[in-house]
Amino acid sequence: MVVMARKSSWEWSRTAQTRKSMLQAAREVFGEHGFAESSVSEVVARAGSSVGSLYHHFGGKTELFLALYEDHQAAHEQASAASVAKAKKEGVTDPVELLIAGARAYLDGAWERRDLVRLFIDGDGPPGFELIRRTRGREWVRQNAVLLGAGGDPLDRFTVAALTSIIGEAAREVATSDTEEEAREVAEAAMTLIRRLDPLQVLDEG
Repeated sequence: MVVMARKSSWEWSRTAQTRKSMLQAAREVFGEHGFAESSVSEVVARAGSSVGSLYHHFGGKTELFLALYEDHQAAHEQASAASVAKAKKEGVTDPVELLIAGARAYLDGAWERRDLVRLFIDGDGPPGFELIRRTRGREWVRQNAVLLGAGGDPLDRFTVAALTSIIGEAAREVATSDTEEEAREVAEAAMTLIRRLDPLQVLDEG
């Protein structure tokens, strides 16, 4: 039983490493050529793997692209959630400041993974990807509405959507910044704009 467990653990580790290598290779190849012009053969060659292995782990080029997107979004969500939790632990209770804490982490991730941000916003994705992005965007708005304690009336929905759009557009600008300093200036400008909008007052009026 011990031998079997060790074998299972080794196989799992090898599978995880193979997946990681393919995702990294896909990130590089898609970043260099875009989705449409990238080939499965180039991805597996760079990963040091095989076409059969790629199809076994992902199913194809489209699924590989979507796996990259899902991992990227999961990293965003985990970092933002951790930042909000840290702020709460430090005694922050203002919903807008909690939103800003999460937004800072989100924008930090946009700079760290700026190649992926640029890849996902340039419009060169597989069929159906834009629908996936829009669906994810609506879920992001919903999460921000919960954080801000927004209601369901039109003004509340619009306010939260506008705040979310500010963060999303800031992420685009961060990802296309030439330097980290420039990226940080964009992030600070976004935080300043959110505070100036005084969203809690708008939501109370709604």
